[in-house]
Amino acid sequence: MHAVVMESLEEYLSGLLEPAVRRRIETHLNECASCRAGMDGMAGVSRLFGALRSQECDPAPGFYARVVERIETTSPAPSFAGLFAFDLVFARRLAFSCMLTLVVLGSFLVSREVAYRGSFTPDAVLSQDTTAASGNALAQDNMLLALTAYER
Repeated sequence: MHAVVMESLEEYLSGLLEPAVRRRIETHLNECASCRAGMDGMAGVSRLFGALRSQECDPAPGFYARVVERIETTSPAPSFAGLFAFDLVFARRLAFSCMLTLVVLGSFLVSREVAYRGSFTPDAVLSQDTTAASGNALAQDNMLLALTAYER
């Protein structure tokens, strides 16, 4: 098609052109057989698309107002992600209570700690016993005697 027809193809098919431009396109279509054939094909396609359009395109009056009103009155359903959407005040209180719990439990554990006794442990006695290293039966008996003496 020529540029004269291509510029205003949509407007011509919908009938929205000014009369002067419409006359100019119709004059060109009367003179040019290829543009006329192309325009007839486009008009056929346009009619087919028009037949597909339903008669009830526009909603009833007040439809949008009812939809907006219904959206505003309904509350959103709770979701799993909503459980993690804390507000700032709740998050601060939660952090403070966790830290307070740690302090209380830590102080309890520290206060229940058994103090170190100044007495010797079996490990310390055996590490300082030089007779156990000789390997004789008397030294082994002494080691067993020392271990049983420190059992609780």
